[in-house]
Formats: sequence, structure tokens, C-alpha cells
Amino acid sequence: MDRLKKLRKEKGYTQIKMQLLTGIDQSDYSKIESGKRYYTFEQCRKIALALETSMDYLSGLTDEKAPYPRAKKGTM
Repeated sequence: MDRLKKLRKEKGYTQIKMQLLTGIDQSDYSKIESGKRYYTFEQCRKIALALETSMDYLSGLTDEKAPYPRAKKGTM
């Protein structure tokens, strides 16, 4: 969860700002960030979008912070 906290701080976001951006309650977000709770797929997706990164980066599957190119609407 170090990546999550580091990215949030790089953006200058507070946990309250993350709550506003993701809809994840601040206390739940704090537990996710500290490793006391795992996030769901949907929470991970929302966090990745808010922090402009990929879910793979958040989960440690890649060291590339940049998000993947998004699919165009109507192609999925």
C-alpha cells in the first residue's frame, strides 16, 4: 500500500480529497492505505482513475505509473 499513499501525496491529495474523488469513506480509505483492509475491484478502479494510474501499478504488477490508454466509448 506504500504506492497508494505515495501517489496520493505526490498529487497533493488528502484522504478527504480521495473520499470526494472516489466515494470511498475516508476511514475505509485510511484502512486500505495502511494495509488493514483490502480494496474491492471497484474501489481499486476508482482509486486508479482518481490518481491517474493503472490498477496494475497499484497492485504492484508493473512499475509504470502511467495509465493505459482508455478504450473509446462504444468499442467495449
